[in-house]
Parts: sequence; structure tokens; C-alpha cells
Amino acid sequence: MKVEIHDTPLSIGEHLAGRIIDGIRTRGSEGRAYVLGCPGGRSPMPVYEAIGRRLAVEPVDCSRLVIVMMDEYLQTDANNGLTPPPSSAHFSCRGFGEREIVGRLNAALPQAFRVPPANFWMPDPSNPGDYDARIAAIGGIDLFLLASGAGDGHIAFNPPGSARDSRTRVVALAEQTRRDNLATFPDFRGIDEVPSHGVTIGIGSIVELSKSVAMIAWGEGKRHACERMLAATAYDATWPATIVSECRAAELHVDAAAAGR
Repeated sequence: MKVEIHDTPLSIGEHLAGRIIDGIRTRGSEGRAYVLGCPGGRSPMPVYEAIGRRLAVEPVDCSRLVIVMMDEYLQTDANNGLTPPPSSAHFSCRGFGEREIVGRLNAALPQAFRVPPANFWMPDPSNPGDYDARIAAIGGIDLFLLASGAGDGHIAFNPPGSARDSRTRVVALAEQTRRDNLATFPDFRGIDEVPSHGVTIGIGSIVELSKSVAMIAWGEGKRHACERMLAATAYDATWPATIVSECRAAELHVDAAAAGR
């Protein structure tokens, strides 16, 4: 795994934004889709912000860009079933992607260059297995941005103990994952408000459907996560983000604080 230490989260964002925009431009010139795997939350925000800034200065045709989101919370409905929250909910992963990724990029682009609604993908909790097939059918994910939970190493909503060959599925969220997300979504007033279930892309899905991955870790709070991933030579189910060690063309991008220097 290639490791790159950047001075700041802003530096991480600018570096990966340049790579992503180059990929979008190259695939577009070939008449092909560029498929970007995206987590929600704080870790990838410097990347999304940097892409938006660059596109505002030099617009690029993103009409073939496909955004593949990793996961979504699920709430218990009136029939005791599990359904996604409305995108207007402060913790909705769909809402995050619509605002912070697609919305940010499209705001910087003329109409003809914008990401179309059909190119924003979310896993469907009523048929989660279809997500992997859909990704495979488009040729896989060109670059998957990844992030590790600080407290338990969850990746997407895959909790510790997730099987190496797990696929997109509905899962019960680990308590530590829910506690980590209190910081990700500060409008939660306590852990009781954090949903207990989610639909998530699988560990096996990430490693098998990605052509390249970029794990992002910044801030002193991610130092232990960084240490765990650097020490891994293979997937360790006690820290699911260690799957990065088995991914194709894997890179770990950290800032000086996460690297401990």
C-alpha cells in the first residue's frame, strides 16, 4: 500500500481532486463513465470541496460521472420494517451525497456538464444484492474513496467481525460505530437518536469491485486508525478498514496529525 503524508486535510483534498478530475476528463474523452465510490462524513469533505473549487475555475464535463455511495441509515417504520430516512434528515447519507457531492459539483458547472440524477447511486435496502451486480455491470469503481471509523475501524457501516466475503446487505450498527457518528452528525443529541441499522456495501464488494482505492485519514483522532491500517498485511475483521491492505492500487492519504508527526 502506497502511503502519502500531506501537511493538511486541504492538501489531501487538492491532491485527490486533481486525480479525480483527470480521470473524469480522460474517461469522458473516451465516451465512457468515470465511476467514483464515495463515503459520507467528515473524512472525504476536503476532496469534495476541492473538486467543487476546481470545477468553478475550469469546468469539466461531468455528465458521465457516476457517484456510488457506500451506505445509508435505516429507521423502523410503522410496520416495523426498515426504511431509509428522508433525504432532508440531517443524518441522511442520500441527503449528504445530494448536497455535498452532486450539489457542490453541479453548482460549479453549466447545465450540459452536470451530473445527472440517474448517475447518483444508493444501495436499496429492499434489494441490497442488486447493488453489487449494478456496479459490476458498469465495469467496477475506478476510484473508491474510503474512510475508517476512529473508534472501531468500521468502513461504510461494516462493523467489526464482518466477513471478508460480505456483500451489500442490511446490518445492525455496532455501538461504537453509532458513537463515532455522533461526531459525524453533530445534530444528534445522543446515541439514542442514532439509528441502529443501516444498509452498507460489503467488505468483499469493496475489494472486488474497485480498480483503485484511496483511504483518507486526517486529524489526531485518526492516529490509531492510521496505525492499525499501516500494521495490517491482510484483512483483520477486528478493524474492518484493514481491507484497504488487500485492495488493488491501494493508497493511504494522511495528514501530519494522523501520521503522528
